[in-house]
Amino acid sequence: MKVKDLEKLENEGTESLPSEERRRFLQFGLSVTGVFLGGTVLSLSSAKDAQGALGGMSPAKKYPYSPHYTMVIRQNRCVDCERCKEACATTNNVPAHGYRTTILEQERDLGSGKKERIFMPVLCNHCNRPPCVRVCPTSATYKDKVTGIVMMDRKRCIGCKTCMAACPYNARYFIETWGVRAIDKCNFCYDTKLKETNGRITACAEACPAKVRVFGDLTDPESRAYKLIHAPEKVVWVLRPETGALPNVFYMND
Repeated sequence: MKVKDLEKLENEGTESLPSEERRRFLQFGLSVTGVFLGGTVLSLSSAKDAQGALGGMSPAKKYPYSPHYTMVIRQNRCVDCERCKEACATTNNVPAHGYRTTILEQERDLGSGKKERIFMPVLCNHCNRPPCVRVCPTSATYKDKVTGIVMMDRKRCIGCKTCMAACPYNARYFIETWGVRAIDKCNFCYDTKLKETNGRITACAEACPAKVRVFGDLTDPESRAYKLIHAPEKVVWVLRPETGALPNVFYMND
């Protein structure tokens, strides 16, 4: 999937992140080191000893959910083989017109006739403050109270597409088949993969030959995802932090 110049990521200049948002990221053991590209990409680094916004919360209590599922995207490893998309579509019965995950592509001019192709996997960010949940008139889209995964209840959905318009990541699609008329989206393979693997992995992460996608639990310091996000030598960022959605999908170059 091509997006011309990835316009959302090519804004020039910088803008500061509201102090409230900075405090919230501290609750995840991350300190803000900079906001780049017009505020569309947030730079974070490890702050293992940071105190949460509510005071000196212990590490076990600073996450809203347990397990608190997350995905780390090691963007520079992606070669656009699309095995993640194929696995997702097969595992979750995704129609040809929709997607639960896709790959954005950019060709950047480096000068002197040299060009660089960059690939960015994207999916539902399972935000801590999801705009889609806030605008849904029937509570068809909701956050699971245990895992924090943003879910869809098709029986409640009336197909108004309000959530599609509200999503900062364009991560929803409409289905109308076999009597079903509802919105669908990524749910971290909750009903197709997580239960059978005891929350270990999603279809897209399992299929990726370059291990671009690392699925894990933010409450487990031993998980690979936790260690990557909190590695002191790494810069981690999220997409569109200016929306205040507090996404649970993190990006890095590794």
